[in-house]
Amino acid sequence: MTDRNEERTFAALPSARGRGFAQTWWGQAWLKALEDAALDSEQVKTGRGLARAGAVGAVSVRPGRITAVVQDHDRTAHRADVLLQELSGEQWDRFLNMAVERAGHIAALLDRDMPPHLVEDAAAAGVELLPGLGDLEAECDCGAWDHCGHTAALCYQMARLLDEDPFVLLLMRGRGERRLMDELQERTSAPVRESPVTSREGVDAAAAYAAGDILPPLPALPELPAEPGQPPSLDMETTPAPGVDPAAVEFLAAAATGEAYRLLAEALGSGHGQRAVETELSLGQDAVRLAAGGAEQAITRRLAEGSGRDREELQLAIRAWRYGGVAALSVLEDEWAVEAESLARARAALESAWDEDERPRLRATRNRWTAVGASTQLRLGRDDRWWPYRMEQGRWAPAGPAVRDPATALATAEGNPMNG
Repeated sequence: MTDRNEERTFAALPSARGRGFAQTWWGQAWLKALEDAALDSEQVKTGRGLARAGAVGAVSVRPGRITAVVQDHDRTAHRADVLLQELSGEQWDRFLNMAVERAGHIAALLDRDMPPHLVEDAAAAGVELLPGLGDLEAECDCGAWDHCGHTAALCYQMARLLDEDPFVLLLMRGRGERRLMDELQERTSAPVRESPVTSREGVDAAAAYAAGDILPPLPALPELPAEPGQPPSLDMETTPAPGVDPAAVEFLAAAATGEAYRLLAEALGSGHGQRAVETELSLGQDAVRLAAGGAEQAITRRLAEGSGRDREELQLAIRAWRYGGVAALSVLEDEWAVEAESLARARAALESAWDEDERPRLRATRNRWTAVGASTQLRLGRDDRWWPYRMEQGRWAPAGPAVRDPATALATAEGNPMNG
C-alpha cells in the first residue's frame, strides 16, 4: 500500500548552462525514456532550453507523480506533471527480498548509487525500476495531450535530481527512503539505519561507520592450494579443427593457470607470489614472458618465430626477462642516448666506484660502457641502474640483475657465465 503522505519537495535548481543534465547512467536512462517517447522533438528541445535557463520551479515528488511550475520565455507559468506507474505490493516484496539477499545493493543505495547490476537483478525479479518507452505520462495545464515543453523541462530537471539521489526514483515508484529502510529492517536480522546525509563531496565518516552493520561479515579467506591446478588435457581421439594446435592451447591454459595461482597467492599475502607481470605487454614481450615460464621445444620455436627472434635471441631474451622483466628486456634489445643529467650521474658513479689507479677503461656508446680489452660491458637502464653483460658465443648476454653500483655490476659480469 502506498503512503500518500510521503512527499519530498526540492528547491528550484540554478540554470544548467554549460553542463549536461544527466551525469549518471540512470539519469541518462530517465531522459532516454522521455526523448524516445515524445512525439514532437521540438517540444523536447524547447523543454531542454527552459530547464537549462532555470525556468523550472520547486519540484514536488510523491508516489506516481512529480509536479513543478514551469515558466515560459514570456514568464507565463504552467503547472506540469509527469506520471510514472507505481510498483505493486507484490513487486515491492520481490524487490525487497532481492535487496536483502544482496547486501551490496543496499550499501550502494545508501551511498546514493544505483549500479547496473542492482537494476538487472531487480528486472530478473520482475521489477522494472527505470522507466521505459511510454512509461512517462504527461499532464500540463497548457492543454497539450502529449509531452509539451513544460513537462519536458520538468523531466530534464528530474534527471538532475536523480543524479544526486536515486531514492527519488524509488519514491516515484511508491516507497520513500524511510519506509524502504524500515521494510528492509524487518527482513534482516541486523537493523538497517536511515542513510547518512551525502553529497558530491562524500559521506560523513561517523554516519557511514554507524550504518556499516547492514552488511554481513566478510567470509574467511580461502586457503591457498599447495600448487596450481592442472588444466584439462586436450588429447582427444578426434582430429582438431584446421589451425588449432592442441599442444599450444594446452600450454596457454597451463600458463593462465600459473598466473591465476600467482595472483591468488599475492592477494592472500602468502608470500608465494613472484614478481608481478607488467601490464600492456607488446606481442614480442608477451612471447618472452610465456617462453620464460617453461615450454616444450616446439612451443618455444613458435614463440621465437612469432616474436621475430631466432632461437638464440629468444634464449637471451628469456634470461633477461628472468633478471628483470620488461626493464631488463628493454636494456637487452634497445639502445638509447643518455640524457645529460643521467649521463652526469653515471660518470660520477663510475668515478667513485673505483680508486683512480684501479678504474677500468670503459668505452661509452650511448647507454653502453664496454670494458676495453675485456669481454664485459655495463648497460645503464632508464632508472640509472647498471646491468652486467658479458660476451658469450659472439653475443652480448645479460649476466645478472641490475644494481646501483657499477663496480658490483662489472664484478658480476666478470664472474662465471650463467646459462639461461
